[in-house]
Amino acid sequence: MSTGAQVSYCVDMDKSVILGNIEKRGWVPVGPDDDWQFYWASTQTCRNLFSVDSGYRMNDFQMINHFPNHYELTRKDTMVKNIKRYRRDLEREGNPLAEKSQEGRYLYLDFIPTTFILPADYNMFVEEYRKNPNSTWIMKPCGKSQGAGIFLINKLSKLKKWSRESRTVFNPNLNKETYVISRYIDNPLLLGGKKFDLRLYVLVTSFRPMKVYFYKLGFCRFCTVKYDDSAREMDNLFVHLTNVAIQKQGVEYNTVHGGKLSIENLKLFLEMSRGKAATDKLFNEINWLIVHSLKSVAPVMVSDRHCYECYGYDIIIDNDLKPWLIEVNASPSLSSTTLADRILKYRLINDLMNIVLPPDGVPDVKWNKTPSPDQLGHFVLLLDEELAAMNDQKSKKQKQ
Repeated sequence: MSTGAQVSYCVDMDKSVILGNIEKRGWVPVGPDDDWQFYWASTQTCRNLFSVDSGYRMNDFQMINHFPNHYELTRKDTMVKNIKRYRRDLEREGNPLAEKSQEGRYLYLDFIPTTFILPADYNMFVEEYRKNPNSTWIMKPCGKSQGAGIFLINKLSKLKKWSRESRTVFNPNLNKETYVISRYIDNPLLLGGKKFDLRLYVLVTSFRPMKVYFYKLGFCRFCTVKYDDSAREMDNLFVHLTNVAIQKQGVEYNTVHGGKLSIENLKLFLEMSRGKAATDKLFNEINWLIVHSLKSVAPVMVSDRHCYECYGYDIIIDNDLKPWLIEVNASPSLSSTTLADRILKYRLINDLMNIVLPPDGVPDVKWNKTPSPDQLGHFVLLLDEELAAMNDQKSKKQKQ
């Protein structure tokens, strides 16, 4: 909707779904050194802007699309560190959320695969590996995206060989790159014999108090080759990695549907094949996983009121319908591989802007980012700690 307000904007990426939404609103483009009101920026631009050296101070009329230290959740190593710390802290407090089974697994907070950070946790990883030497693990460089540098291992010798060749693990001074190594989910839920993951969008408008919106139009991303967990297919990325950047290079890639299926269609399939109760339980667990991953970083996040963030959550469902958080992206891809993709992402940005901007469409940090229900579009409110606290107080008064 065009408000007629002359909002000045700045964008440092050429994405049609962003520019289309901005142009529809009749905004005016300005440079990064001008008095912009709305900035859709890359994570690098945000880092530069928020750095101590820049000395930049934002005004009440300015909004930007990343929190200063978003990487606490979106770097593979810091996400794991924060979730592990969160679980330990709850355990120390005696919080029932941190309860464990007899085997030592968390009953409610077991939503990331067993993961170690290399080179720091190398000895701990070896100890865990030796408990189950037939297991498969997946190695990922922390500073890369779109599936770059990822590989699977099922023998310690393969890791040692890689270490010698890359000179990473045992001599970290020669190569500062950090890796995470996670137990591979080797019993993924398959559709048509193929592995897939979920890409879900989550909008956070504040970390303290936490306010989180979930986007209903997520999708599944499929591998182009049928799943095969045998050793001979271990190096075949088309079997194991769902990243579109990798899959679209395959000869089997379908440019019409882009190897994607809507979450709504996945739900329908699961309700027919596994039943409604099991499907509802799965999606409740996904909501739970999102909320607690965000709570794990809330204490360390700089909750700047000029900021909001649209995270891209990557989740794998195993054959027992248990969801596993694989990673969270700070800049989920806004490129479109299909027409349906472009429509979805255009709607995502439109709905997001209707939440983060006041009803008059002019950026203002005093806006509490609580739009009327008809302005939510395809977002649903997942958590509002402020609202929850008010409701708690209300119910206490009623009991008195």
